[in-house]
Amino acid sequence: MSRIAYVNGLYVPLGHAAVHIEDRGFQFADGVYEYFAVFGGKLADAEGHLARLWRSLAELRIEPPMGEAALRIVLRETIRRNRVRDGSVYVQVTRGAAPRDHPFPNPVRPPSLIVTAKPVDFSVGAARAERGVKVLTQPDNRWGRCDIKTVGLLPNVLAKQAAREAGAYEAWLVDDLGFVTEGASTNAWIVDEEGVLRTRDTNANILRGVTRKGLIEIAEEAGVPVSQRPFTVEEAKRAREAFITAASTFVMPVIEVDGVKIGDGRPGPVAKRLRALYLDNARSTAA
Repeated sequence: MSRIAYVNGLYVPLGHAAVHIEDRGFQFADGVYEYFAVFGGKLADAEGHLARLWRSLAELRIEPPMGEAALRIVLRETIRRNRVRDGSVYVQVTRGAAPRDHPFPNPVRPPSLIVTAKPVDFSVGAARAERGVKVLTQPDNRWGRCDIKTVGLLPNVLAKQAAREAGAYEAWLVDDLGFVTEGASTNAWIVDEEGVLRTRDTNANILRGVTRKGLIEIAEEAGVPVSQRPFTVEEAKRAREAFITAASTFVMPVIEVDGVKIGDGRPGPVAKRLRALYLDNARSTAA
């Protein structure tokens, strides 16, 4: 079956989906996006992703293309038309099409809204989580507002490509002080030498990960001590465990950083437990 995309009010075959050549998302990366996991045809962590989408739009002063209730209808209809049971939905909102000029268009143009959905074989990720993944560290050269989920992802793309070329799954970005900020498309975590679960606090302008937020709550409910303070690359290499989180990977154990084995080089018990707890919660609360 041909995939269907929603583009500015129309459901069209993916191969014919298009935006104007002067769309500011294409010209300036002037837009934001969100990714939703889908379980049983329902959206996982919908409240968190929609709240972050609205926040990102507000930070860039882009008017929402429609109300939240209407957007939920579009998301569900895109899922239905693509017959997705387990998979993902990807949403992009840009400042719209206007003659190319750096300042915001005056008068304001209607924003562009693009929604796509596709099935995902979650068993592939589950098998990867059983083995664990490797990460490569890279200098963090992204712009200073990484808290906005903007479509300007070129530094992330380059870091992710470096990781793939080194045989790693993810890149961890490192600031000028040697602290890990986050992954190219994930949040970064360790279980340190004292057994404390650590991840960077959002005051550092890292992305406010929806999966990250949910996992902190789950970990605290499970009695796992959590500290939102930074860790260095060297601390990560000495850690008992490490893992990454994202809406697309859930909780993914990390077994190696820059060629150094983490713990015994296998997925650790904390990461495996938190992955199971997160997936149980995501499936039961998907809406």
